[in-house]
Amino acid sequence: MPLFINRDQIFAHQVHLLEHKLRSKEERILELETENAILHLRLAECLGKIRRDNEEETKALDHEHHRSAQKITRSALAKLLSEVQAVKQDLSELFAAYLSFSTELEQQSKQLLEKLAQASCSLNCHHGDKVQNLEGSVAALERSLEEEREKCKAERQRRKELHNALVELRGNIRVHCRVRPVLPFDHVQSSTSGSRPASPEEVVSIISDDAVMVNCIKTGMPVQNKMFEFERVHGPEDSQDAVFDEVKPLLTSLLDGYNVCIMAYGQTGSGKTYTMMGSQQLEEQSTTQQETQQGVIPKAAAELFRLISEKPAESHTVEVSVMEVYNNEVLDLLARDGNTANQRRDVITTSSGSSEVISLTHKPVSNASEVMQIISSVLKLRAHCPTLIHTDSSRSHLIVTLTISSKSPNALALARRLQSAKKNMQRSTQKEWWSPRCRRANPAARQSSDDHLFASTASSPCRSPSHSPCPSPRPSISQAPLRTKLQLVDLAGSECAGMSGVSGAALWEMSCINRSLSALSDVLGALAEQRPHVPYRNSKLTHLLQDAIGGDAKLLVMLCVSPTQHFITESLQSLGFGMRARQVQKELPRRKNNTLKVK
Repeated sequence: MPLFINRDQIFAHQVHLLEHKLRSKEERILELETENAILHLRLAECLGKIRRDNEEETKALDHEHHRSAQKITRSALAKLLSEVQAVKQDLSELFAAYLSFSTELEQQSKQLLEKLAQASCSLNCHHGDKVQNLEGSVAALERSLEEEREKCKAERQRRKELHNALVELRGNIRVHCRVRPVLPFDHVQSSTSGSRPASPEEVVSIISDDAVMVNCIKTGMPVQNKMFEFERVHGPEDSQDAVFDEVKPLLTSLLDGYNVCIMAYGQTGSGKTYTMMGSQQLEEQSTTQQETQQGVIPKAAAELFRLISEKPAESHTVEVSVMEVYNNEVLDLLARDGNTANQRRDVITTSSGSSEVISLTHKPVSNASEVMQIISSVLKLRAHCPTLIHTDSSRSHLIVTLTISSKSPNALALARRLQSAKKNMQRSTQKEWWSPRCRRANPAARQSSDDHLFASTASSPCRSPSHSPCPSPRPSISQAPLRTKLQLVDLAGSECAGMSGVSGAALWEMSCINRSLSALSDVLGALAEQRPHVPYRNSKLTHLLQDAIGGDAKLLVMLCVSPTQHFITESLQSLGFGMRARQVQKELPRRKNNTLKVK
């Protein structure tokens, strides 16, 4: 029979046990709190003792520091006091010396004043006539100096006239030849050539300052010597300065109102870029070496600004533009957008017969360093391609243009422009022309005298509505600024496909280069034969350089020739181009009207 379990008793017993445990834990808590309070009291006593010890130590240290500082201060004050006393002694001695010197100086000054008074009296008594004579001589010298200045000014003006006449008589198109030295890659080319005989032997020799001879060597044929004459021939030993000395006179014509162009022509690797730009390692050389190795472009910019500095202040302003003709397209290298399509520009011929590039970027410059900074920043944009002849061959024609605006054109330039307008008027009077836009177009206006042309060029008869005989509201020629251009051209190298070893797109580039150079040769041939039509528009290059090749512009062609047998074909082609350019005979020099006065 199961035993009966009373659950209430079990629960009551468990509650009693739990209450007993709770009381024991509470008693333990009270004991721990008591011990904690005792420990806090002991900690406070220890902290107080430590604080008191620290305060006592701090007071002892402060007292010691105070004593040491007082000792140092007393010693320093004693030292300063001794120094002050020494300074006082020195000052007293100096003051005594000053007093003695001042008294001596006063006595000497009195003596000198007395002697000066005596000397002036003697001069006034005995040398008065001599002083008057000297004053008269000084006045006469000043008058003669002023007269000499006026004569020097007149001689400068006369020198300009004679200089332009001399340059025109020597030829508006001048051809110089520069033969480069034998370079290491000439031996490499001769060793790698297999299709045709090649040799590093020099076949181009300098005979004199104006003649060069080429030895034409052919297998089984006697040696034939061909001689070419030019205005100046530079040998391998000639420096960059010697080359530029022959170019420098053209810059004077630039400021006298003539357009000037200097171009380098020759095959790839003949030294065109070196002649125009200079050495490519200028950063690693000293300043003197940099100036020596500079080419025509930096030297011409420096010489131009030197000539401008001799003129009246702010009478000339200069702007620079940089273009390249690549695959018969004109590209503006100064355009901010790097996209080639946005750099393309069109060339037009204005009503005056000059060529102009639409939307070309011009940057104003004030010195030669700014010009070279601009050119150096865009040279990396020029098209380059390695060939068998040259590892970094230029595949485009680089054209750097410096436009000079003269605010006060001189009388010579004005006379030249007026005489040109007079000649155009004489041609136009031979044809009847009438425009309904002009109410004053009558026979009397068409038969106006030449003197009326010099009074007002706007009233001259015209062959188009843009040149109407009506009075024009435009300012007179003497008020408008005169703009001349200096064009510095580094042409791409002429070469054949067999020697260059190019293919694909590079072959098309070479074809465009050769066609543009052929168009340039055709233009010079037409000018030499005095044909009625000159094919300037057959190429963008010749169209762009129309101002420099035709008219009364000054053109200098620098032929760059390789001296070795390996490049004899290209050298003969370049020399033949130079001979054709020399045959161009422009109009005879016009007599300048020196009596013309600009009001």
